[in-house]
Amino acid sequence: MSELKYRRILLKLGGEALAGEGGFGINPRQAEDLAAKVIQVINMGVQIAIVIGGGNIWRGKEDGLDHGMERVTADHMGMLATVMNSLALQDALERQGIPTRVMTGIEVRAVAEPYIQRRAVRHLEKGRVVIFGAGTGNPYFTTDTAASLRAMEIDAETLVKATKVDAVYDSDPKKNASARPFAHLTYIDALNMRVGVMDSTAMAMCMDNDLPIYVVNLWHEGTLEKVVRGEPVGTMISA
Repeated sequence: MSELKYRRILLKLGGEALAGEGGFGINPRQAEDLAAKVIQVINMGVQIAIVIGGGNIWRGKEDGLDHGMERVTADHMGMLATVMNSLALQDALERQGIPTRVMTGIEVRAVAEPYIQRRAVRHLEKGRVVIFGAGTGNPYFTTDTAASLRAMEIDAETLVKATKVDAVYDSDPKKNASARPFAHLTYIDALNMRVGVMDSTAMAMCMDNDLPIYVVNLWHEGTLEKVVRGEPVGTMISA
């Protein structure tokens, strides 16, 4: 424990972390691989909460809004997609012996606990992984914003945003081979650059509460371990 810089973290994942072929659906093997990476930091003594998106099941803009669907309906469908992903990840963790609780911003009591801040903190203190589903429970807010909000509420020490790239770059590395990664950005720089890894509402919330953000590629070996030790990895966004 003495080597750890962060002892309670919130991990934000996109739905593609569980996706099958073509970036759609839930692949149980992907869920197992993801659970194994989470377990590595749990074994170091870290308390971990997770927010996962639902883009592998439902993309509100492409699947709904672009076809005339009402925004609130599309967002509620997205919330339910995140609950499905949360249950899949819970199953993968518990099959590997890790006690896990899913807590949701909208009530689906048959499958998950309603979110209560004090109960979530107690779960973490007891060594359970807590997965927050259904976003904030409100339409018009992304799962990025939900991750920032829940991180504040549970007093997480950092927010880890797992993306498809290993850092924030000055241009799209898929289109520009000479794109330059940033080791560190201030919140203001990240907001001014309109970095695509997190929406501005979530970023501003972290800035207002001085919560550091790590943008990393989770699938690189040892990424989470480096984060909790405070070692250089990905891009750190802070004051």
